[in-house]
Amino acid sequence: QVQLVESGGGLVQAGGSLRLSCAPSGVIFRINAMGWYRQAPGKQRELVATITTSDITNYADSVKGRFTISRDNVKNTVYLQMNNLDPEDTAVYYCNLRGDDVRLRGLEVWGQGTLVTVSS
Repeated sequence: QVQLVESGGGLVQAGGSLRLSCAPSGVIFRINAMGWYRQAPGKQRELVATITTSDITNYADSVKGRFTISRDNVKNTVYLQMNNLDPEDTAVYYCNLRGDDVRLRGLEVWGQGTLVTVSS
């Protein structure tokens, strides 16, 4: 059973920074991409940023220039550096992993979510 362990959420003032981390536990044959999504109260879950094993990144327009996604391929850990945070960034942030299990079946795993609260 593959699980994602997230850390780094918390309370920060507007203009501040936070860094989220996510690492999988369990056996995975291949990771294709990892990323972060978020869900604010009363809203649908939305993409924040993703990164492939080739370091191809994709960002939501609302976070471009403020957030940076990166990964450590040795540790299979993905990071989300969030700068110049705005109260609109307040949400539960979910880590996501897409890849293949040891039987080469497609795999998609979600983390339990970490709360980011930005005060004005």
